[in-house]
Amino acid sequence: MRVVVTGAGGFVGRQIVERLLARGDQVTAMDMAAGGIPSAARAVAGDLADSAVRAAALEGGCDAVIHLATVPGGAAEADPAASRRINVDAGYDLILEAAMAGNRPRFVYASSIAVFGDPLPDHVDDATPLSPRMIYGGHKAMLEHAVALFSNRGAIEGVTVRLPGILARPKGPSGMKSAFMSDLFHALKAGEPFTCPVSAAGTIWAQSVARCADNFIHALSLDVALLPPTRAVTLPALRLTMGDLAEEIAHQCRAAPGLVSYVPDAALEAAFAAQPPLATPAAERAGFAHDGNLANLVSSALSTI
Repeated sequence: MRVVVTGAGGFVGRQIVERLLARGDQVTAMDMAAGGIPSAARAVAGDLADSAVRAAALEGGCDAVIHLATVPGGAAEADPAASRRINVDAGYDLILEAAMAGNRPRFVYASSIAVFGDPLPDHVDDATPLSPRMIYGGHKAMLEHAVALFSNRGAIEGVTVRLPGILARPKGPSGMKSAFMSDLFHALKAGEPFTCPVSAAGTIWAQSVARCADNFIHALSLDVALLPPTRAVTLPALRLTMGDLAEEIAHQCRAAPGLVSYVPDAALEAAFAAQPPLATPAAERAGFAHDGNLANLVSSALSTI
């Protein structure tokens, strides 16, 4: 299979590219810079908003596109114009160009739980309407509709997956307000104190990066008849408290649980650590999965940092 991956040098992208290469796919890996892209892939470096860069990535045709590239949440809020340029306009153009480069190619789009808005309702399931408040969530919702539209028109075979918190991201600036979830892993693995900006009782939806990458690979071949008409599903995730997550990380790292202190920021907690019960039957029917339990999630996340 000829697969184009945008955002291929990123946290999730590298894991996906490695899996595609291991199974023998021809991979074109696109990102702003080629440095993080596995060497066996055909690398295309440049701005997603540049039509020449997209043309270079799609040169030779494609059977599938996995579209991960994005201006993340905090950065999108700080620069809405940049978010629109990448998260909406370039993504829309990429759909049309991929359709021209392939015979109804599979187009797998990485959306976000941010499309549900904040504060979230008391329960989230397949019937929960999209009601974004932040720029990032709004732009993600717009491209979800584009994926469904061009699937209905027969141009692409679209699959949208909404990502929960993916753990554990590399240490350093990410532009994501939810980065504290991953920073907790890095601190405890290093035996360093960590001040958590949400309460121990704060609840999150989480999935390991390895499980996330496996779900994207699954999306390339699943039967789209199993998807809802919107072509969009929320990935299954474990609902955890930050306190339980910290205790399990400390246990597996043999670190003192007392290294973690909690100084909640009300706005951050409301946006990222007040996630209600989650039901994802449509995604599960389509074959997507979560990590199974907290211990598995933490072990998997620690293995990638």
